[in-house]
Amino acid sequence: MKVAFSNLKKSYDGKPILDIADGRIRSGSRTALIGPNGAGKSTLLKILAGLEAADQGTVQYDGRASFPQQEITLVFQKPYLLSTTVERNIAYPMKLRGFSQEMIEQRVSMLLEELNLTAFRHRKAWKLSGGETQKVALARALSFYPKLLLLDEPTANIDPYTTAEIERLLLAENTRNQTTIVLVTHNLPQAGRVCNEAIMLHEGKQLEAGTAQEVLQNPKHLTTRRFLAGELIL
Repeated sequence: MKVAFSNLKKSYDGKPILDIADGRIRSGSRTALIGPNGAGKSTLLKILAGLEAADQGTVQYDGRASFPQQEITLVFQKPYLLSTTVERNIAYPMKLRGFSQEMIEQRVSMLLEELNLTAFRHRKAWKLSGGETQKVALARALSFYPKLLLLDEPTANIDPYTTAEIERLLLAENTRNQTTIVLVTHNLPQAGRVCNEAIMLHEGKQLEAGTAQEVLQNPKHLTTRRFLAGELIL
């Protein structure tokens, strides 16, 4: 799914949070949204997800102004699971969309296997660890083959092994289904491993955008270079 946005503005209590003249997410890309705290990354993600409305501007999905609710999903840093089993959590979006029981069982089994969760199939969601919860939330988000997957710090505060499992699944789903992925992350090495494009935000503005190699390894903007060098950006 291609996403394009223009003249996008958002304020909270009169304070400007987002002011992007023009931006785009290429269909089938894996795009990292990077920048310091308060740059507007999560706000942009919520607008793209339809959870918040921009004060001004437009967002188009595959050239359409209408919001394709059935084709988009968002995974939060701290996801909420239904009070039921792992299997039923993952199957829930597919049931809502009328998938056959056979397709549901096949898809659930595949995702459980790829995330090493097969043994947890019938476990209650509230008995899972933080990393296990994050993996189930991702499997649930991917279950119905979304065209656009939005992720807000999906591997924050989880161990490196679980992080690697999640990254492998993201790359596999992008390859298999051409899922467009937008990833908000402060983990710059992860952005380099997972993403092939990147957008740098600062004070609500898009400073630069391009391939991940261009933005992360050879940035044009001084603020981007300072941010990547680990300097405090105010």
